Amino acid sequence: MTELVINGKFLQRSASRSGVHRVAYELVLALDAVLARDAALARAHPCRLLVPGDWLPDIAFSHIRMHSVGRRSAALKGIPWEQLVLPWQARGATLLNFCNLGPVLHRDAFTMIHDAQVHSSPASYSRGFRAWYRLVQPRLGRRNRGILTVSQYSRAQLDQYGVADAARSLVVHNGCDHVLRLVPDEDAARAFGLADGRFVVALANTQAHKNIGLLLKAFRSGRLGDMTLALFGAATREDFERQGHEVPPNVRFLGRISDEQLAGVLRRAAALAFPSLTEGFGLPPLEAMALGCPVVAAPCGALPEVCAKAALWADPHDARAWEAQILRLRDDPALAGSLRERGARRAALFTWERAARRLLEIAAAQPSWSAAGRGPSVLGASRALGKPSAGP
Repeated sequence: MTELVINGKFLQRSASRSGVHRVAYELVLALDAVLARDAALARAHPCRLLVPGDWLPDIAFSHIRMHSVGRRSAALKGIPWEQLVLPWQARGATLLNFCNLGPVLHRDAFTMIHDAQVHSSPASYSRGFRAWYRLVQPRLGRRNRGILTVSQYSRAQLDQYGVADAARSLVVHNGCDHVLRLVPDEDAARAFGLADGRFVVALANTQAHKNIGLLLKAFRSGRLGDMTLALFGAATREDFERQGHEVPPNVRFLGRISDEQLAGVLRRAAALAFPSLTEGFGLPPLEAMALGCPVVAAPCGALPEVCAKAALWADPHDARAWEAQILRLRDDPALAGSLRERGARRAALFTWERAARRLLEIAAAQPSWSAAGRGPSVLGASRALGKPSAGP
């Protein structure tokens, strides 16, 4: 029997909501569903989810038991709770951390580190954020039983920057089928003043590696004058202008919108544009594909691994290349239809159930003892499970 304890810091009320938190939430839901359907697995893996403070989110689990612990240590973004209370509460169990960090003191643990972007794109993060990640993550890479990551690209990057040796890292690809549970708001695009097939969707994000300034430059072209760039998320026109970007008049800021609204918008868009200079995985393109939206992406980071032949590609430093690919989709219905079909097939390979079963397989594998004397290692489990696959 292997008891599993899940680090639920991502569920505390003060936690931010990001792609990393989405992954943690969906993994926990899928893990619970897998255990609920398989009585033998459920007996072999009793599972607790620990949340900081004195509050529990309204989530109904079939197998996982959820507890709130450490009320007084939940302040300071949950750092004292994660580093001190959590390892004490998880003693004797295998700890699963899904959001890049975990307690250094707990050796029988797997931590999912999604990317190495605090090293490869430091300008995207505050000085304090970079310092904390650079302090904690390499220690987790040495002391944990193993490191989980979300792509072969991230696995190589973590090794390159000294965060975690590739031999101690295992890939668990994200799923994207959560978007299929949504009931899309079919009126959302119209409510935002967007004409069917005459707009492109992208993130409203000013982080340097997201590279949205390139799209602003592309949409200044007269040839895209009848197309709208619809940006969703927290960043505003003023945020981009403060960074020195010129925002053309055919850019619309949708703000923070619901998942249902976003699904409705994507279903009526000409494309999702994703010009990131690096991504540890790249969940938005797969979500768009699952909803039938063509994708234009930069061939950077894990995006070629994830999107494969189901996306159009454009140079992340060439605004004209993005203009050309968007025009191709606008003017060639057959190409757009082909991308929708290829995208749906590609997205169907990435499910949360598959990710949860992979996670259980890794956590249940018999650990070997590290030759360097650093505690249980993933090396034995890695050999037993085989090398991580290049893709689903």
